[in-house]
Amino acid sequence: MHESGCFVLPNPWDVGSAIYLQHLGFKALATTSAGFAFSKGLPDGPAAVSREMMLEHFREIAAATSLPVNADFQNGYADDPEDVAASVKLCIDTGIAGLSIEDSTGSSDKPLYEFDLAVERIKAARAAIDASAVPVILTARCEAWLAGDSDPLRTALERRVAFADAGADCLYAPGVVKTDEIKAIVEAVAPKPVNVLVSTNNCDQSVSQLADLGVRRISVGGALARAAWAGFVSAAKEIQAQGSFTAFANATSFGELNDLFRSRQNRLR
Repeated sequence: MHESGCFVLPNPWDVGSAIYLQHLGFKALATTSAGFAFSKGLPDGPAAVSREMMLEHFREIAAATSLPVNADFQNGYADDPEDVAASVKLCIDTGIAGLSIEDSTGSSDKPLYEFDLAVERIKAARAAIDASAVPVILTARCEAWLAGDSDPLRTALERRVAFADAGADCLYAPGVVKTDEIKAIVEAVAPKPVNVLVSTNNCDQSVSQLADLGVRRISVGGALARAAWAGFVSAAKEIQAQGSFTAFANATSFGELNDLFRSRQNRLR
């Protein structure tokens, strides 16, 4: 899929949303750490969602769909390269088809791992995948924009080129929205594919526009989950504040969802 043009990799947050996205005809899926965390009443991040909880989520999503699933594995739940490798092996065993490792430390003091360590972490992830003999796609993420880096484009370019050399199959810098910056990143790591995140701050960009810039993969992170939350929050606030229920007029029909999930249940029997 990465070699055949630009495709959208939507992000379900639970089994039901994964099944529905496959039903719509998407060809691959990716998990969302934020969407999953919010569904559990937790904030996003490894400090709140344990590795064991996240791995079980990967197993559940991978088992629910016949589509390839990319795992949002955050920082690999480890700092040291050897521990990243151990985590990656556990991730591969869940049945996912790809995984991403980011260079975010989770610390406000030093939000990004030092350059050399960040590169070694990707090398360790690559080695773990190769040792498994499972053809898992490795996506390396540079969190420069999300971490508030003073020069995110320079940092992203330097790191993504190094991550590509370290064995990453796909490169990803969530938060980049300017077309010239996206194009610069695409050109810097070519011919390896680039993933762009579309969310609230760049939802005016289209698949065709990003494809014209050379982008090969588009994901939406927690945006679909937050869109679902928006409908829930709006309806709940209307009930509480006004005592009315007009938001239900736009609800997805019971029959559509029930028939979809009944059909799947019958196929699994």
